[in-house]
Amino acid sequence: MNHTKLIGIIDSLLDTDAYKLHMQQAIYHQYPHVEAVAEFHCRSKEDLRPYAKAIQAQIQHISTLSFAQKELDYLASLSFFKKDYLTYLKDFSLNSDQVTVDDSGDQLSIKIKGKWIDIILWEVPLLAIICEIRSSICYPHSTADDAIAQLKTKIERFYQNAKTVDDETQTVTDLSQFSLIDFGSRRRFSKDVHHKVVDYLAENVPEFKGTSNYHLARTRGLTPFGTQAHEWFQAHQQLTGELADSQQLALNRWLQEYPDSLGIALTDCINTDAFLRDFNQELSERFVGLRHDSGDPIAWGEKAIKHYESLGIDLKTKSLIFSDSLTLDKALCIYKHFAHRINVSFGIGTQLTCDLPSVETLNVVLKLTQCEGRPVAKISDEPGKIMCRDEDYLTQLRQAFKIAN
Repeated sequence: MNHTKLIGIIDSLLDTDAYKLHMQQAIYHQYPHVEAVAEFHCRSKEDLRPYAKAIQAQIQHISTLSFAQKELDYLASLSFFKKDYLTYLKDFSLNSDQVTVDDSGDQLSIKIKGKWIDIILWEVPLLAIICEIRSSICYPHSTADDAIAQLKTKIERFYQNAKTVDDETQTVTDLSQFSLIDFGSRRRFSKDVHHKVVDYLAENVPEFKGTSNYHLARTRGLTPFGTQAHEWFQAHQQLTGELADSQQLALNRWLQEYPDSLGIALTDCINTDAFLRDFNQELSERFVGLRHDSGDPIAWGEKAIKHYESLGIDLKTKSLIFSDSLTLDKALCIYKHFAHRINVSFGIGTQLTCDLPSVETLNVVLKLTQCEGRPVAKISDEPGKIMCRDEDYLTQLRQAFKIAN
């Protein structure tokens, strides 16, 4: 194995999804001493144990990084970051001692343990590292040019399908409200592919509106996107008195940190029905929209619309963000269904940044499994996305939110 070209896969702590920093700031202000555990899981069932040493070397490298002043200055230019948090980031670094990589079992095991505020920034770069190491070994001859050639084909098909006359309306699709966002940091084929795909989109696709990656947003002058992830809701399962109150606590604490910005709420940590029961009039009015991440996107969107309508909320004031295993083709179908009823945007990840000829994508996640020494879980709208190490706790969670097994 040639490690030379893989030295420093991650060379900036801003090479991460924006919501990680958004959540870290909220943790800094509200939960600075909370302990947490996050664990790696390969949904693809691929044996990643042969890459353990290369992954360890990258973990050691990333622990030497810190935020550059120009990066902190960039974050300071964004209205929602506070001065005290940015001062904290000046001395921040990732601690490799908090990460345990174990290849002695049947599958690669990675566990990260420490204060939540310290470990939260490991997820995105670590997954990107794993994916790039695997790509360099399994597909050594695949290049960014291959990714761009594939992307051009998809974009041509996207525009052609948009021009196709709709059978019902007898019109072509108006793309003026279509918003495409890069969500491809964590499962990208490589950093090089990710950067070149984003550069191509920025130069050639008017519907491309920005990226979830802060490094790319800063260096390319793009709009950054992101709010919170499942872990925000998961952690609150052990930060509340009554388990059934945890979602509302998570939502209200988010508004406490970001009263006038970053107002998109993720709906499927438990499931969307349970979320909407907690998403009362005040919360529905204050959050500007919702993000979809599991289950049928059309059914989810219709539920969201019905919820807003039942509260008398003008749909034109709200947004739905779709981000679950999207392709451009899927996004266009969803857009055609909801366009001009409610604002919609599409965060596409793997199918932008790891779509190369003959390359099988890797489905990997790193999720919170404990908070304050107690289990937490993600149930989701899709059975295959359940993440929990404790079946008894999973039963307790289902009972608290009135979810059938």
